[in-house]
Amino acid sequence: MLDLAFETPKPKVIAGAKADWELVIGLEVHAQVASKAKLFSGASTEFGGEPNSNVAFVDAAMPGMLPVINEFCVEQAVRTGLGLKAQINLRSAFDRKNYFYPDLPQGYQISQLYHPIVGEGEVIVDMGPGPNGKTTARRVRIERIHLEQDAGKSIHDLDPTMSFVDLNRTGVALMEIVSRPDIRGPEEAAAYVAKLRQIMRYLGTCDGNMQNGNLRADVNISVCRPGDHEKYQATGDHSVLGTRCEIKNMNSLRFIQAAIEYEARRQIAIVEDGGKIEQETRLYDPDKGETRSMRSKEEAHDYRYFPCPDLLPLEVEQEWVDGIAAAMPELPDAKKARFVTQYGMTDYDAGVLTAEVENAAFFEAVAQGRDGKQAANWVINELFGRLNKEGLGIAESPVGAGQLGGVLDLIASGEISGKMAKDLFELLWTTEQGADPAAVAAKHGMKQVTDTGAIEAAVDAVIAANPAQVEKARANPKLAGWFVGQVLKATGGKANPAAVNDLVARKLGL
Repeated sequence: MLDLAFETPKPKVIAGAKADWELVIGLEVHAQVASKAKLFSGASTEFGGEPNSNVAFVDAAMPGMLPVINEFCVEQAVRTGLGLKAQINLRSAFDRKNYFYPDLPQGYQISQLYHPIVGEGEVIVDMGPGPNGKTTARRVRIERIHLEQDAGKSIHDLDPTMSFVDLNRTGVALMEIVSRPDIRGPEEAAAYVAKLRQIMRYLGTCDGNMQNGNLRADVNISVCRPGDHEKYQATGDHSVLGTRCEIKNMNSLRFIQAAIEYEARRQIAIVEDGGKIEQETRLYDPDKGETRSMRSKEEAHDYRYFPCPDLLPLEVEQEWVDGIAAAMPELPDAKKARFVTQYGMTDYDAGVLTAEVENAAFFEAVAQGRDGKQAANWVINELFGRLNKEGLGIAESPVGAGQLGGVLDLIASGEISGKMAKDLFELLWTTEQGADPAAVAAKHGMKQVTDTGAIEAAVDAVIAANPAQVEKARANPKLAGWFVGQVLKATGGKANPAAVNDLVARKLGL
């Protein structure tokens, strides 16, 4: 696991015209629950269907239709809470959050305000090595996770005089993960969302697809004077943190960072000019690189929350929670630490391999029974490099884990050299997809010459033909590599490089 004696990174300081300022950031991350059915109906959650094709009567708020809780969605929320080391509340309750939009047929959203399913937890956000080489990481406290239903989608660009509504998303289960205002910079905010996404993908509770809107964040930003955040930590007094503004529906890590940078400087300019920050909801315009006002920020009383009369309090048994905990998969931090220990790789390589759960599984399939460092090198440099170049995901790789493992077996047995292995990988990627590596190597004559007699004859021939080079190499042993290259060239690259090196050194008396 990550060393809990990590060094906390410094907050980002922005120099205003009159003073220095620090950022204070809290996030509300909306994660779509990975479930085939919606939170209160059996309608499909499949993305990309025809408009209004995945809508049950309860989603459309037909008279007399009552919600029925989806137990699997509750289980997914509990699993997420356990993954964030959070308190699981055995008793929770649903509330009505009243507001009207055309894409919310009920006129209210069923959510959890007063009694959420998950209480306080934490996320450790690794920010990499600090100036002294020690790991820097931010501990971000989770305030709560609550379940709620999503709204639909209003469409305004299909007709010049009318708007349309697609209710396919209406009623889809969301987990709203609310952090404390512990994040101190735009890079940390993006890293925090990325870490949440990674954990939930490992757990299988959210697919993390930000392009489809399955993971999006509302970013709360304020600015304060240096030292004021420490006052808040000591006293719990939010007033010292400044007035916050919320940027809604951010679905890009890059845009999250850009929006925070712009909004922080906007607020600093207002305060230093003697103005006052109005608490409001804003939107980020990526084309202009700026935020703009959307509406004044609502408070809980504006939504007129009250307990949902259609749903009883949700009560779960500790034994049920314990069963979920017992079946939890290995999480990213634990897997990363194990890779470093078990396979002897660097912390950086372990981070690359465990960034996505599918990548980690692929690597372990390649490394099973083989040299872990070599497997990591091939997966990261050859496989990931080629996938990135061609814009492919691990599931689309033409070379499977078994095939790549087969290539490493041929190297280990001495049948092929490292250069031959790269040529073999190319064939497996292009013209020999799905084929057995050993068979492909044999078919293309990729067999390393290990016969010392044949190699010695080639070495003798090169030495005899280059007496001047022999004298230079004996005077400067570093030049012996020239002979090795000539022998490999003469044998078509098939001679065992280690055997060539030994013979050249012995023949030259080095």
